[in-house]
Amino acid sequence: MLRTLLAGACLALLAAAPADARTWRVQPGADAQQRLQSALIGARPGDTVSLARGRFELTAGLSLDVDRVTLRGEGPDRSILSFTGQTLGAEGLLVTSDDVTLRNFGVENTKGDGIKSKGADRIRYLDLRVGWAGEPKASNGAYGIYPVSSRDVLVDRCIVRGASDAGIYVGQSRNIVIRRSLAEFNVAGIEIENSFNADVHDNVATRNAGGILVFDLPGLPQQGGHSIRVFRNSIERNDTRNFAPPGNIVASVPTGTGVIIMANRNVHLFDNVIGENGTANVLVTAYGLEIADASYNALPRDVMIRNNLFGRSGYAPAGDLAVLKQAGVPLPDVLWDGVTTYIAAGTPRNEPVRLSLKDNRSARNTPVSFLSLGLPVASSPPTDATPDATMPGILVIPEPAPVRLPQD
Repeated sequence: MLRTLLAGACLALLAAAPADARTWRVQPGADAQQRLQSALIGARPGDTVSLARGRFELTAGLSLDVDRVTLRGEGPDRSILSFTGQTLGAEGLLVTSDDVTLRNFGVENTKGDGIKSKGADRIRYLDLRVGWAGEPKASNGAYGIYPVSSRDVLVDRCIVRGASDAGIYVGQSRNIVIRRSLAEFNVAGIEIENSFNADVHDNVATRNAGGILVFDLPGLPQQGGHSIRVFRNSIERNDTRNFAPPGNIVASVPTGTGVIIMANRNVHLFDNVIGENGTANVLVTAYGLEIADASYNALPRDVMIRNNLFGRSGYAPAGDLAVLKQAGVPLPDVLWDGVTTYIAAGTPRNEPVRLSLKDNRSARNTPVSFLSLGLPVASSPPTDATPDATMPGILVIPEPAPVRLPQD
């Protein structure tokens, strides 16, 4: 009986496996560009494209549009896709197919974004390194790891350095897990934008201008971001100057900000270590630019900040918030702009924000501090502030369910 069951299980596994799965082995060296792109084009569902150890000198972006393909190297510091001489393409690697796994390789010095996936469901970014050499600068690519318009996204054990927008960015997507990764020396370390259901946990966001951003912006095909959990992260010493190109939305991120929650709903920030951020450990804010879309909600709503350990903050504020310190207003661990009114398509709108702080601790042996700026409207300058340090009441804000990914 046992032999029959084992035989049946083996037959089932064989039936489930691709009968003609192939491994395409690609070596660095002359014509690496053509050979690697040919493998990505020739691969069929179930195939693996294997990068040998070494540096692949590439001059154009790569693309993959075949489902169920794995692109695998021998390690993020062993198999390296170098785009230092890139003259063609808007990114290093573009993926537009489903069920793709990218693992164990590095991407360096892309002309634009490092690795972008668009409309790529159930994609996995595993053990990758993406970065730009030298001091952080505006000419670096905007994003390091950049999945957009996708479902079931996993980013695990990745390292991104030097992005002029966000190191790890997921936008207009749903069901997202970013974990055990390092983002440093970017403008924004990790950013969740216009997305639904995300877990961002056990990461390190350090030496960025802003550590972790949870944004929702107007004018995009998917908006109304909600149900985001940010937990068990180390978000410390985010002190790199903001080097984003002028006009970029993250160019307004004040250097020295740990976490920014803007215009997103049901965001839970808990069990993190957040400190040594010169502007603020946590900034909760409305979207303050002009809004043409009548359906857009500019306010952060249902924000729970609990069980975090806060270190120093507010000692070197940047941007508009520097005016407050100059006026003698002490900046706290958690800073809220106090806005409950915004103007969309010319119509003023008002709504409760529902912000709650609970069971947070200070590493400085002082009470956790909070400040509402009391700004009257989302577009108000800080000079209109009427500061109020009264701690918000404790509210019941149900936590989103953990994100479960089919490919995890």
